[in-house]
Amino acid sequence: MDRTELAALLRQARARIQPRDVGLPAGSRRQVPGLRREEVAQLAGVSVDYVVRLEQGRGPRPSTAVLAALARALRLNDEDRDLLFRFAGSPPPQAGRIAMVVRPSVLRLLDRMADLPALVISAKGDVLAWNSMAAALLGDFTEWPPAQRNIIWQQFLGTGPRRVATTPTEAQTAAVFSVSSLRSARAHYPDDPGLLRLIGELRTRSTRFEQLWNDRPSEPWRSASKSVDHPELGLLVLECDTLLVPDSDQTVIVYSAAPGTPVASALDLLRITGTQQFTGHN
Repeated sequence: MDRTELAALLRQARARIQPRDVGLPAGSRRQVPGLRREEVAQLAGVSVDYVVRLEQGRGPRPSTAVLAALARALRLNDEDRDLLFRFAGSPPPQAGRIAMVVRPSVLRLLDRMADLPALVISAKGDVLAWNSMAAALLGDFTEWPPAQRNIIWQQFLGTGPRRVATTPTEAQTAAVFSVSSLRSARAHYPDDPGLLRLIGELRTRSTRFEQLWNDRPSEPWRSASKSVDHPELGLLVLECDTLLVPDSDQTVIVYSAAPGTPVASALDLLRITGTQQFTGHN
């Protein structure tokens, strides 16, 4: 483990990421370029003290799960991610594993979608990145622990407040697609440990998931509408489109509304007000 190089890489990566790049409000009186250590810790699901020790070159050897979480939080490209793992004394992610780092070009696309809520999902349903509009619409994804920052896990096992207000028919359709997508992911990534853990936990803890899993659904995803129960704006029925990033099996989910409709006006208000009012950040 090369603690000096690891510390330098983490500090440099943190300095070049802006809060808006990871769906966080900038706030006022920022005294550091880029993200604060507290924000990196929040995004990665580790303690602030842990980030401080790593950046000072005196931290313990991080696990591969922590390294992956830091790579996602800091939006490292493949080369920097591999350096992060090597400096920490661990082999980089192997071929045949689900991509958990969003490439910079996709992140730039996300940043340009300033008018629409958008997020990036992995092949197994992990929420990897989101813009400020997505946080304002759907809530603060950093409030989910990293291991639970997965839309399929939340669908079957989540117990916290949820803003997606689906009818029974919509809920059933979404559940069938979720199971179908995990079966497809397992066919493509049969040795991915994170995927196998997720499926095992869902089959063990959710009777509904286990029943659907045994039914072996193979429903392709189709564009659909989503009902979002926003605490300030009320019920919003939005069009939901999924854009595929083929070489990583990631998807970009975009929410929109037809121009001139009340829902489009609500999105305009959401964009003007920003995340500070609706997510409680300062």
